[in-house]
Amino acid sequence: MNADAHHRTGLTVLVAAIAGLVVAALLAAAPEVDHLVTGLPVVSAPRLLPLVIATAAAATAIAFAIGALGRAARSTARSTALARSFDTAAACGIRTAELVPRMNELRLDGATPVRLGRRYTVAVDDLGVTLWDGGHRRPRRVDSYPWREVRNIRADSVVMGSTVVSVLVLRVRRRKNSVELPIVFAARGVGRYALSDAAFFAIVRDWKARHRVALAAEGLEVPPLTAPIPVISAEMLAAHRS
Repeated sequence: MNADAHHRTGLTVLVAAIAGLVVAALLAAAPEVDHLVTGLPVVSAPRLLPLVIATAAAATAIAFAIGALGRAARSTARSTALARSFDTAAACGIRTAELVPRMNELRLDGATPVRLGRRYTVAVDDLGVTLWDGGHRRPRRVDSYPWREVRNIRADSVVMGSTVVSVLVLRVRRRKNSVELPIVFAARGVGRYALSDAAFFAIVRDWKARHRVALAAEGLEVPPLTAPIPVISAEMLAAHRS
């Protein structure tokens, strides 16, 4: 059993133990709780219902917000740690619905299926592209794609919910399978979601340059140069509209 499995087992046992203690405490204190509830003043249900609904909605929203902030902080810490440890360019990724199934198409027969969190880390270096998950102290390598397996890198867009976001499409060929992997980068900062504009296209250009250098170093065919990716600023867009 690996370290991740031990960690998950420990958490499961801990949660079960806490749940058992809570249930035992409730059973032991049942007479006191019943006496306390009986002594409470009677409140009209129609008046109480909106308050209960509002309280539940607020608690749910706070829980989701805390969870989202926690995942973002964990992913940022993992990306920073990987960048320092492996001297590589690392960025936070946002999992899309198509990413994991397409990654599994590239797995060897009999290999364990890919598991990927909502926020993961994608790192590039001289060897290729690697996707990481887990904590920043013990990151877990999900899969890696050497540059020789990469056939194309391009910028595109994808619909996530009601939003259109920028996506880097990495086409990988492994054995007889050729699969396009959609990679959406997470933007840093409160209130922001996916990376876009100049920061996104800078990553695309960096990946393309690394890809060309790696293929040339191995004596492989280098993909033809394409036209520079235009970066349209808000000022340019406003001037064009006027």
